[in-house]
Amino acid sequence: MKMKLTKTYSNFSPFLSLMAMFVFSAAAFGQTVTISGVVTDGATADPLPGVSVVLKGTSTGTSTDFDGNYQIEANMGDVLIFSYIGFERIEITVTSTNHNVSLNEDLQRLDEVVVIGYGTTTVKDATGSVASITAEEFNQGNIVTPENLLNGRVAGVSINTGGEPGSGSTIRIRGGSSLGASNDPLIVIDGLPIDNVSIGGSRSILSTINPNEIESFSVLKDASATAIYGSRASNGVIIISTKKGKRELSVDLNMSIGSSVVPNTLDVFSADEYRQLVSNERPDLVPLLGNAKTRWQDEIYRSALTSNQNLSIQGSLLKKVPARLSIGRTLQDGLRLTSEFERNSGSLSLNPNMFNDHLKVSLNVNGSFEKNRFAPGEEGNAIRFDPTQPVYDEKSPFGGYFQYTNINDDGVLDENDLVGLAPFNPVANLLQRNDISEVKRFYGNLKLDYSFHFLPELSAVVNLGYDEQRAEGDVKVSNLNPLTQNDGSIVGSESNYTNYQKNVLLDGYLRYDKDGDRFDFDLTTGYSFQKFDSNQYTSGELLDDGADTAPVLNIDPDLVLIGLFARTNISWADKYLLTLSYRRDGTSRFSEDNRWGNFPAAAFAWQISDEFFPEARGLSTLKLRLGWGITGQQDIGRANSALFRSRYVQGLPASQYQFGGVNYPVGIPSFRNENIKWEETVAYNAGIDFGFAEDRITGSIDAFYKESKDLLANADISDGSNFSNSGFQNIGNFTSQGIEFAIGGDVVESAENDGFNWVLNYNATYIETEIQELALDQDQLVGDIGGGVGNTIQINRVGYTPYSFYVYRQVYNAQGNPIEGAYADLNGDNIINNDDRYIFKNGAPDITMGLLSNMGYKSFDLTFSLRASLGNYVYNNVNSAGAQLNLIQNNSVLSNLPVTVTDTNFTNTPDVILSDYYMENASFLKVDNISLGYTFDDVLNSRSTLRLFSSVQNVLTITNYSGLDPEVFDNGIDNTIYPRARTILLGANLRF
Repeated sequence: MKMKLTKTYSNFSPFLSLMAMFVFSAAAFGQTVTISGVVTDGATADPLPGVSVVLKGTSTGTSTDFDGNYQIEANMGDVLIFSYIGFERIEITVTSTNHNVSLNEDLQRLDEVVVIGYGTTTVKDATGSVASITAEEFNQGNIVTPENLLNGRVAGVSINTGGEPGSGSTIRIRGGSSLGASNDPLIVIDGLPIDNVSIGGSRSILSTINPNEIESFSVLKDASATAIYGSRASNGVIIISTKKGKRELSVDLNMSIGSSVVPNTLDVFSADEYRQLVSNERPDLVPLLGNAKTRWQDEIYRSALTSNQNLSIQGSLLKKVPARLSIGRTLQDGLRLTSEFERNSGSLSLNPNMFNDHLKVSLNVNGSFEKNRFAPGEEGNAIRFDPTQPVYDEKSPFGGYFQYTNINDDGVLDENDLVGLAPFNPVANLLQRNDISEVKRFYGNLKLDYSFHFLPELSAVVNLGYDEQRAEGDVKVSNLNPLTQNDGSIVGSESNYTNYQKNVLLDGYLRYDKDGDRFDFDLTTGYSFQKFDSNQYTSGELLDDGADTAPVLNIDPDLVLIGLFARTNISWADKYLLTLSYRRDGTSRFSEDNRWGNFPAAAFAWQISDEFFPEARGLSTLKLRLGWGITGQQDIGRANSALFRSRYVQGLPASQYQFGGVNYPVGIPSFRNENIKWEETVAYNAGIDFGFAEDRITGSIDAFYKESKDLLANADISDGSNFSNSGFQNIGNFTSQGIEFAIGGDVVESAENDGFNWVLNYNATYIETEIQELALDQDQLVGDIGGGVGNTIQINRVGYTPYSFYVYRQVYNAQGNPIEGAYADLNGDNIINNDDRYIFKNGAPDITMGLLSNMGYKSFDLTFSLRASLGNYVYNNVNSAGAQLNLIQNNSVLSNLPVTVTDTNFTNTPDVILSDYYMENASFLKVDNISLGYTFDDVLNSRSTLRLFSSVQNVLTITNYSGLDPEVFDNGIDNTIYPRARTILLGANLRF
């Protein structure tokens, strides 16, 4: 401060001048006064309620009222900090008694927020391996279930979705951690962990959830991040945050319609080709040929329609409560005849703040109504059915569909009319079956977050969650379909079922958060209670057969999970970050001696860039992360909820016991294991986060190692030692290790709004797993296959990857052609038997990659996404079980074959089915989606936009695999799949 002395004081000494200045400054800046003002939104000038106003360096603070007004006691020269979620934090120095403040939205900060277990953090402060995907980064296209929004988007996460409408997905984070228990990640929606078991009648656990309601995903991958969830975190955690209400009124309408087609079918003989084949190979069967030219795969499929409509309205209720209301409707016809999926959903979100922002309330209510018509899998039947036979036969007594029959002259049906062991018409099997279900789901949560008035750093949180599902279904097969024959009579059948399951949650925890000048500290500690219950009622009967078949009621034991947890985050100078967590979990699945598990974790991060080169422009971020933790596993299915107890099941009517002239049902004891206990996974993670050019380009590299101990698996037991020949046991351990790499950012960033912009994101993951120990070092033969009885093609063996293929080594002639039934004698004993089988590859890829590109120029936008899988092998069971010449005759009728039979000329299935000839490299590159859009501004008003777009889903697959699709389920065994549709979509998004 500068002061001008008058002439009266001009003769004073310099010392007196300095004293005068000091006294004046003390009088001006040492006085406590009341500071007031209004805080507004910089973009709209609207008042901001609930803004935190804190006197820097103290715990003294207040919040703005509904009209944005604040009042606080301070001294002149003090610094006030204004902060509000989603807005830039600013500091002002007090120079007067009135300070009006304008806050601007902090879009970059919003993007950095990451939801973790029982709280949030930022990308900068994260110590564990956590990935956050927001709405701007979601996959585009025909997205029906939420998980497909992030397919291929996160390193270490693979998502394999089937072709059925509303189909579920196999989700794996870092390959999973179990051998026989669940490998599915824990999914948490707005703080509510949901059941990994879908209710019977529903497509999947996520099919009832509208993807349009998703705001962001947080994927917790390493144990230091997931251990706070303890008993269910070994396979990673996916936290879904739904969209919340905002203060400003806005309306969002999304509409799309599309057409889906089958991109390709399996290559089998056409009718003319098949006639030639039969004439050449089996001329004695020529009389069995028909006169039609039927492409049976084309007949069981159709072009299908899909449509989506979503409407959301958000704004303030009564000018005080941020709210959001949305409704959605999805209709999706399946490619397979009669397959249909319909979902109607609605949600309400209320997010008020009360008591001067000390109480934050979050209420999320969601409801959905799902309708399904399921179509049985007829792919195998369509591949094999004689192409020279017609689909329809007007003389047929089976509803006008062709069937193999020996109809008597009198036209009366009896047990001799159907050709024995002949296949039934696949089109008739689809159209004469009505398998429908209706699923109602209600779920949501109420979260109360109270910050104590006397100590604002301390808050108490209560989270109440509820998830209830009820499904009703009916399966009816026409009495004109031979599938429902009974003692030679065609009577039809019907089965009704009602399924119910419920999940209730109570979380309560305290959180203390103290920010200092250099030292920041927070502590969270609490209690969690969750209970799952379900039951199933099934009634089956033959139509017109008199009394109904006795219904069956299955009530699964309630599953209760209890957890005590604590976590602390410590930060020093924003450079050194330490996270410690602990959870103690109890499950009702295990006996009292084994019920509780302890799951600690620790993580450390070091901001190297802030330490050594804080002003660097090139390398803007460099952070080292180290993590360790123990997580648990107890999910072995509802049927195994109480293996430690004595359990009995009712025997079949044929095994009743007669006592006193009365027949009584028999109670049969079930498998019991009192010693079953937690499966535990110890995991280590080391990672580096980096950023260049002021974080215009960011990325990360992670290396991880996991060891799963006391593996839970359904394994064989000694005869006579229990009430079954197999059951769930703790049988061994295996390890997983890998490297993840992710990078993304603005490749081209135009300074002008209408210039060219290009954002690119890429990730790659390498994973390998190895079984370290099995009970008694015994191999486990797994991987059932079609073709013969009791054949398996995979093995679990110490020293190898789980579910490795176990095959014979094929011998080839001088021309390079395989010799049927000729295998290498690997052990040199001159005998070809199981001892000569060897382990060859597995179905898990060595490397997976994903790429998302977003480009924009003026009002145009172009997006495409790709995925790649390298090193995964598939056992082609379609060929191994069906591409043999002896199968031209199927009992007393003809059967089609894959055209690959001409490559081998194999004749006998049992001789070739275990050959490594059918092992194929199924590496692939898929172009999942291409979307092109154009946005019109100022459509209804200055704030409204209209985006029109078109997209193609499942665009292209590049692979050397000869089957229908290299991306198969069942650990790499291809025994026909529901084809994934290629969909062309047109849509519009209106916002105002």
